[in-house]
Amino acid sequence: MEKPVSIHGLAMDPKNNSPILLLKEEGVQRALPVWIGMYEANAIATSLAGMEPPRPMTHDLLLNTIAKAGFKVSRVVITELKETTFFAVIHLTSSSGAMELDSRPSDAVALAVRSDAPIFVMEEVLNSSAVDMSTIQGETTSSERDEWLEMLENMDPEDYSKYKM
Repeated sequence: MEKPVSIHGLAMDPKNNSPILLLKEEGVQRALPVWIGMYEANAIATSLAGMEPPRPMTHDLLLNTIAKAGFKVSRVVITELKETTFFAVIHLTSSSGAMELDSRPSDAVALAVRSDAPIFVMEEVLNSSAVDMSTIQGETTSSERDEWLEMLENMDPEDYSKYKM
């Protein structure tokens, strides 16, 4: 069964300096931590902050392609965890039917944020991997949140346009 989640935040893993996406289950005090790449964390964070680069980034390009093909992102679902790898599916709909795309969770969430699509996690994944929110709240410091905000504030739009065509 799919459970709705929302983005609780992004944090840095102090052990390996890797971004962690925290997806909070609605109505329950638990969240799913998903370790993601720096680029994907940046794509999610900039979209959440309402920042628009001067040229489309990879996730913008994919969303534009989906729209040009007549589809829209209806929802994304984190479907399973195999060993230490999460798997996700992007659900697309159009007037002619539906389609599913295999995806990394970070890319699926980046598309969901850009398209205002809901995010879900399979109950089995939450049951095996979610952590209690009090654990997260105790570990996520305001300095980590401030670090992400500072990174976003210090971003220069020129950084996105180094490779003009």
